[in-house]
Amino acid sequence: MLTGRVAVITGASRGLGAGLAESFAQQGLALGLCSRGAPALPDGEAVLGTRLDVSDGPAVEAFAQAVVARFGRIDLWINNAGILDPIAPLRDISSEQFARQLHVNVLGVVHGTQSFARHVRGRPGGGVLVNISSGAARSAYAGWSAYCATKAAVDRLTECVAIEEEDAGLRAHAVAPGVIDTDMQAAIRATSEEAFPLRDKFVQMKRDEAFSTPQWVARHLLELAFGPDPGRWDVLVRLPAER
Repeated sequence: MLTGRVAVITGASRGLGAGLAESFAQQGLALGLCSRGAPALPDGEAVLGTRLDVSDGPAVEAFAQAVVARFGRIDLWINNAGILDPIAPLRDISSEQFARQLHVNVLGVVHGTQSFARHVRGRPGGGVLVNISSGAARSAYAGWSAYCATKAAVDRLTECVAIEEEDAGLRAHAVAPGVIDTDMQAAIRATSEEAFPLRDKFVQMKRDEAFSTPQWVARHLLELAFGPDPGRWDVLVRLPAER
């Protein structure tokens, strides 16, 4: 049990974020949860939840301060909020659509990272930052130009932060969690093959139920953050598939 530890999870209303929240709560962590929709867990003695858009920097900072005011500290911050749409060739994506991905997938990570780094520098004890990345950061997919580009940006941003904040005791990791059967996966399977040529690969994964669970990812993230051997983890982490 990890009673006394405090974690923040963005994008905590559904999918991986909701699963992480539920698993972390079972391990005794106090939680700060934020998302555009209602967070997966209700407010309570060990949960502070709020609705916000991570692209709103002042809102993210106010949320971070509220979590610290409630629980006294933040030990682990997970920037999970992200979007995949639009799935289409770059030639068919509007500048507004591309900008929205940048605002959520990159600027949202920037805002969370800034708030957590300021908090860690303001107290002893360090902390662990996890930015949720993707295999798409390292592999090109037709139809995912915006998503691939934003996740690649998250990887490099995290590497820079790991260097900048090392002296403050902040460990930063960009974690590709593997394929999880979330609403995002359902949207991929519903996309036309013309817009996303590799659609059938993900349809077959559904037939085979070849997914990792949020609980599997949660176990690895808690080991990364609070396990006995933090030195074995690289800044860029690709989790193994669940067996």
